[in-house]
Amino acid sequence: VVLVLLLCFTGIDSEYEKPEAPELVLKTDSCSVNECIQQLIDLLQERDIVPVDASYEVKELYVPENKLDLAKADAETLPAVEISKVDMQWVQVLAEGWATPLNGFMREREYLQSLHFDCLLDGGVINLSVPIVLPVSGEDKERLDGCTAFALVYGSHRVAILRNPEFYEHRKEERCARQWGTTCKEHPYIKIVMESGDWLAGGDLQVLDRIYWNDGLDQYRLTPAELKQKFKEMNADAVFAFQLRNPVHNGHALLMQDTHRRLVERGYRRPVLLLHPLGGWTKDDDVPLPWRMRQHAAVLEEGVLPPHSTVVAIFPSPMMYAGPTEVQWHCRARMVAGANFYIVGRDPAGMPHPDTGKDLYDPTHGAKVLTMAPGLISLEIVPFKVAAYNKAKRAMDFYNPENHEDFDFISGTRMRRMAREGQDPPEGFMAPKAWAVLKEYYKSLEKA
Repeated sequence: VVLVLLLCFTGIDSEYEKPEAPELVLKTDSCSVNECIQQLIDLLQERDIVPVDASYEVKELYVPENKLDLAKADAETLPAVEISKVDMQWVQVLAEGWATPLNGFMREREYLQSLHFDCLLDGGVINLSVPIVLPVSGEDKERLDGCTAFALVYGSHRVAILRNPEFYEHRKEERCARQWGTTCKEHPYIKIVMESGDWLAGGDLQVLDRIYWNDGLDQYRLTPAELKQKFKEMNADAVFAFQLRNPVHNGHALLMQDTHRRLVERGYRRPVLLLHPLGGWTKDDDVPLPWRMRQHAAVLEEGVLPPHSTVVAIFPSPMMYAGPTEVQWHCRARMVAGANFYIVGRDPAGMPHPDTGKDLYDPTHGAKVLTMAPGLISLEIVPFKVAAYNKAKRAMDFYNPENHEDFDFISGTRMRRMAREGQDPPEGFMAPKAWAVLKEYYKSLEKA
């Protein structure tokens, strides 16, 4: 028997001394236990002792089932605004909670924080590096000014309600200069911005029904809450995410395999890969989502990635090609979905400059920025290793400058040209069935 003697224990043998200036008083006679806990968490977050990201839950913006009929009836009576497909994709992003803790499209205060600081600052530092906004025309702004709510219409259907709207000027050139670091009007997403409305409407978003695109891929569009549940069912003790908008070649696979190996070496027993292709708008010369999903399926079918520990899902965000600014958004969205490791590649969210053809962003800056970005502390960045085709091994391999002559750097441009011309890549560059899908896609363009 071990006897532990506690001396000078407050409330036992030591007198309780009331603090002269308490930082927080919990009124347990009038507040519930949960309310007291929340007050304590709020204080810790305000003092930056506990990160906001570590405590908040996914905030979905769908109308609860028991209020849905009333909300739909209300939507039919409200003035309406037609929204574009890209706007609808942002509605889905917000509705499913990828942009937690936003309550809807950004009001001006949130917009300025995102644009200037890459973060939301009210209630703690929360990384949110891209403005999520709803452009409207001057005519719509005049028509809706003074309204307490209006409906959003897509494809003749009223899909959501924006309540307590706030209208503010869409200063497009300033937005582009800060978000993209350029105002080049030939940049594909900047072109969308410059052609959009001169005003922005922020407010609380209520989405009426779950969003489906009926393209045969909706089963892959898992929400953050659904992904978290899936990882739980798989007993995952680590989730590492890989964002991509291109076909998977064996260099990508090598990086994912290496990450899995390193996590196991660190003591994780069931690491799970989230292979998470971007499913929103992309520029015209990118491989379309349905073809990419077929190609990814072929990669798993050939065993390049292990199907039993890989989750393939679609990330609904549009692609903005905003380099290091956008890669923070890609990373934090996966953190909301339960990932605690994020693989960052070369030139993430980058593209060639439309005028010069040179890299719009330094290819190494995305990874460097992620290691410094505020508000991502619950997620570890897995840096990119340069992989190239090793002619001696006939396989993709991590580049070794001592054997430089053995390596062939097959660029995306060269890969696309080979697929377009019906050629086969060197053995070991890409799974044969996956390459066949890519060739079939480019062949279909010729028929069109």
